[in-house]
Amino acid sequence: MFSDRADAAKKLAAALSVYRGVNPLVLGIPRGGAPMARQIAELLDGEVDVVLVRKLRAPGNPEYAIGAVDESGWSFLTREAAWVSPAQEYVEREKQFELALMRERRQAYSAKRPARDPKGRTVIVVDDGLATGSTMIAALHSLAAKGPAKLVCAVPVAPPDTVPKVKPYCDELVCLDSPVDFSAVGQFYASFPQVSDAEVIAALG
Repeated sequence: MFSDRADAAKKLAAALSVYRGVNPLVLGIPRGGAPMARQIAELLDGEVDVVLVRKLRAPGNPEYAIGAVDESGWSFLTREAAWVSPAQEYVEREKQFELALMRERRQAYSAKRPARDPKGRTVIVVDDGLATGSTMIAALHSLAAKGPAKLVCAVPVAPPDTVPKVKPYCDELVCLDSPVDFSAVGQFYASFPQVSDAEVIAALG
């Protein structure tokens, strides 16, 4: 469906063209969403930054999210989190690990300039795709508390059952495709390499 993240970003920007001219704040979820947010911000004449959230990894399967946590420590848990034993202890350890990592990344990503304030602005939150939606929900929850004028979620692809879970957390959800045969975000990209911290910092430069 998409040749790479740049192709997906270009198509998302076209779908978001109504926001050109209102100086939107386009926030990428690192790492994959950050270069896309930079490209979309440029195409919409907006500003770019990141919103830091981290998925809470399932034990023994770090690619699968049982929830997510934002920089404040607020967390969203999926129903699968209850399957972990002992759930409360594991989730708390995982939260503390991810919070420490976010503190390190915030220091690195915001070293050259402070984070942009979303208050009163049209804010577009971008990622390269949704799976469980946990990370996006945490990001939207975090931003809603900061008083944006409008909060938009924008992704290229997501499974059909995830879209209605995320929609209540934003004012508008833009998803280019929601295929029933969804198994992983990467299956919808011809090229889907890992994004490095250096690439995130460059996107914010």
